[in-house]
Amino acid sequence: MSTETFEFQVEARQLLQLMIHSVYSNKDVFLRELVSNASDALDKLRLEKLWDDSLDADVSDLHVEIDVDKDARTLTVRDNGIGMSYDEVGRLIGTIANSGTAKFLQELKEAKDAAGEEGLIGQFGVGFYSGFMVADEVTLLTRRAGEGQGTRWTSRGEGTYTLETVGDAPQGTSVTLHLKPADPENQLHDYTSPWKIREIIKRYSDFITWPVRMVPEASAAATADESGEAPEPETLNSMKALWARSRDEVSDDEYHELYKHIAHDWRDPLETIRLQAEGTFEYQSLLFLPAHAPQDLFTRDFKRGVQLYVKRVFIMDDCEALLPPYLRFVKGVVDAADLSLNVSREILQQDRHIELMRRRLTKKVLSTVKEMKTKDQDRYDTFWREFGTVLKEGLVTDPENRDAILAVASFASTHHDTEPTTLKQYVERMKDGQEDIYYLTGESRQSIENSPHMEAFRDRGIEVLLLTDAVDEVWADAVGEYEGKKLRSVAKGRIDLDAENEDAPDGDREKRTEEYAGLLGWMKEQLDGDIKDVRLSSRLTVSPACVVSDAHDLTPALENMYRAMGQEVPSAKRILELNPDHQLVKGLNQAYKEREDRTELAGTAELLHGLAVLAEGGRPKEPARFVKLMADRLERAL
Repeated sequence: MSTETFEFQVEARQLLQLMIHSVYSNKDVFLRELVSNASDALDKLRLEKLWDDSLDADVSDLHVEIDVDKDARTLTVRDNGIGMSYDEVGRLIGTIANSGTAKFLQELKEAKDAAGEEGLIGQFGVGFYSGFMVADEVTLLTRRAGEGQGTRWTSRGEGTYTLETVGDAPQGTSVTLHLKPADPENQLHDYTSPWKIREIIKRYSDFITWPVRMVPEASAAATADESGEAPEPETLNSMKALWARSRDEVSDDEYHELYKHIAHDWRDPLETIRLQAEGTFEYQSLLFLPAHAPQDLFTRDFKRGVQLYVKRVFIMDDCEALLPPYLRFVKGVVDAADLSLNVSREILQQDRHIELMRRRLTKKVLSTVKEMKTKDQDRYDTFWREFGTVLKEGLVTDPENRDAILAVASFASTHHDTEPTTLKQYVERMKDGQEDIYYLTGESRQSIENSPHMEAFRDRGIEVLLLTDAVDEVWADAVGEYEGKKLRSVAKGRIDLDAENEDAPDGDREKRTEEYAGLLGWMKEQLDGDIKDVRLSSRLTVSPACVVSDAHDLTPALENMYRAMGQEVPSAKRILELNPDHQLVKGLNQAYKEREDRTELAGTAELLHGLAVLAEGGRPKEPARFVKLMADRLERAL
């Protein structure tokens, strides 16, 4: 058979050099990665055989096999799974067809500790190359199930690899590592030692569904025992699904290793959730809440969902039907007893049992978070910091569980600089006569606290929720109220705090409205193209003016959000509110009454509106004109 030589891509060469020069302090992870890859190949073959009975593949004894030759210093990890075709080897192995490779290299350089380095291998899907940490040369021999010929891939990691078509390859894939010379001073990394292999498999791969067997050493296997038979391979893992074992039989470390395998995470999970349903429809689940949010949590390509098994048989990864999108960070396993083995994603979307499972799993996750909030504030704080933003999406998309989500939600508030509050706590602190729960959205706490809309609330000691996540704009409108108290934005509609102020003089509002009626009507005419109305404000104490949205209009931030999602929405005109106690507004009103020629005042009115827009983080419609008007006024003041 002819052999072809190819060059690695640049990023692959860089990655290989890092592996060859042993950047990882814990080299044991190479075996974890190879066994995990082998297990995945067995899962895929079992699934493909279920879908296609005509597939010419032997599934009678699916397993992973580890073969160590101490004399030749080789270690082989072999499976009889799905295997790869010639093209697949070139595409998946030869070029590291993974867009995350560059990011992997960057994060590897920035890793702070050994644990951080170790986790990056699995996270970026380059586990196969971890073999070069311990090997001078790697040979891969594979044949795809149902095909007649196999492929051999060989490389020393020095910039090139070879591909060769072979005719006698067994079904599946074997990876042979030609190990680096032994280090007499470091027996802990002797990967030809059976006890070392047992230790690694027990630590990382005991939960693997398939048997992981170790073939006796080549020299020993070559010599039959006294009965004339070769020694039997030793099974190294228990193969018993953790979710099927009682809580007393499983240690936290075992749960954590299962999570790391499923989530490709190197840190322990924040919480482990067990659920066993019995009755007309039986299933078991083992779910995990991660301790940190993945970087791609809010990207379109983020893979969500948990693994689905039927009677211990793996069916699919990332089963989206089992949990709603706002719980997409949850990882784990669900094992159903009564589903068909050939169930598809399309069938799952309409299956009544799946819907019942989804509802119960959702409620279990939310109740676990609530219990965490009650019993372990530190862990809850970690959870909410990492996943609070995505969980709040459920306030919009899942009305059935809205109350449960609100019960575990926390928000920044003017009541405390650092400690968040719940809506329940907010209601308990409401002032006498206060009817509404007030909130304001913005890019940051600082920008919200400096907003003109907050002035009267701050002066009167009325608590305001400070909402800084993009989803806050949406859920606050969708929820509407909590325990009979309306949720009201301090930047929308009329806010009449005087009605809640018993010390406000009677008739004061009517007098001021009459006093400023002329100015308000004139300014509305002058700014007609930009605003809906001009009125006096009860929310300002320091600033001269602010702009607010009408009670039922979309805010500018919400308009921009919809447009970013490709939805065209008309821009709503805002309302300009004036502070009648500010000297600028008083002077403008006096000038309006005294002057017949109000041409110059029109520029002042335009400036006042522009300043109000700037104060809330917006920009004037014509920045250049605004700057010119401002410069003219400053020049006259000198």
